[in-house]
Amino acid sequence: MVELSRLASTRGSGVGEILHLLRDGVPRTRSEIMEITGLSRSTVSARVDTLISLGLVGPAGEAASSGGRPPARIAFLPSSRIVLAIDLGATHGTVAITDLAGTLLDHTTSQLDIAAGPEAVLEWAATTGRQLLEAGGRPATDLVGVGVGVPGPVEHSTGRPVNPPIMPGWDRFDVPARLRRTFDVPVLVDNDVNILALGEHATAWPDADDLVFVKVSTGIGAGVVAGGALQRGAQGSAGDLGHVHVPWHPDSTRASDDDRDLEGIASGPAIAALLRERGIDAHSSADVVALVRQGNREALALVREAGREIGAVLASVVNLLNPSVIVVGGSISRAGEQLIAGVRETVYRRSIPLATQHLSIVQSRSNETAGVTGAAIMVIQAVLSTSDAWDLAGP
Repeated sequence: MVELSRLASTRGSGVGEILHLLRDGVPRTRSEIMEITGLSRSTVSARVDTLISLGLVGPAGEAASSGGRPPARIAFLPSSRIVLAIDLGATHGTVAITDLAGTLLDHTTSQLDIAAGPEAVLEWAATTGRQLLEAGGRPATDLVGVGVGVPGPVEHSTGRPVNPPIMPGWDRFDVPARLRRTFDVPVLVDNDVNILALGEHATAWPDADDLVFVKVSTGIGAGVVAGGALQRGAQGSAGDLGHVHVPWHPDSTRASDDDRDLEGIASGPAIAALLRERGIDAHSSADVVALVRQGNREALALVREAGREIGAVLASVVNLLNPSVIVVGGSISRAGEQLIAGVRETVYRRSIPLATQHLSIVQSRSNETAGVTGAAIMVIQAVLSTSDAWDLAGP
């Protein structure tokens, strides 16, 4: 296997265009690649040979012959390399190994406290990742990169968290540099909602070019996919839905002068606080979910109202971005249909008809491994970019 550092030397050679074509999993002959790309025979042969030497594509049988020797097909080999994916939450962490298609090969989840600080948490992540690699019997040269999701704002260009409210000690900490002490590969970091959006888009809605993923849990955030690509904004803060001040509307049960932000009104802790005001013991998102599943009328009504308030903000998002799908995830969404019903109720009533004509508002289809799947996809998209950004393959 050729070492990954050789990818850097192919930058600008155009091999990414052919690799992107083959990543759909369909085996093709060199002639078929020529026909699709419009490239000359010699150019296709040179680029395919480069990909074969890197181990990224390989033989995939023969095509039907029209006379003479049957032409050989080639196909993308997602198992040729692996990605290490790390999903860090407030109280848990998941580490996984995937192939270049984002398929999970192995993973493990443990309880942790993100407030323990970056050194302790990243030491656990690095040790766990190294153990998974050793258990899988893969050499270090097979690893193309590490993807990390954290529960707070991230400056994606540097991989540093910025003033994360539930991550004391993490502000401006150089996460990539810390992990490169163990893994000599690119390390990409993003907030947890963005990697959830990447995972949901890739696994459940690959044909939806415009999608908004909304996470409703301890906090509220959104990941925005537009034109088929995740939108991070200028500094990486795009999608910060939780800090949007919610406009009062006639359907709201709030006072007309209540100008709190969405997180202060509709997050799990906010709903729990309202339940306590009504004499019901609730202190967390988990408590809210448990009460809803038990059929508690107060909890059901408040979750539905939280959905309406979220919908009031999303109506503006729909008018502005015109997504085809809004996916609602996070712990509160898993309590049942009340949250999504409230979102739909407000969005469809307050958005313009053209924007909602074909809009689907659905519950997330992802499971507990969605975060590591999205973190892996973030790395795969960067390293195997059609823009030939092979320089990401170097530390």
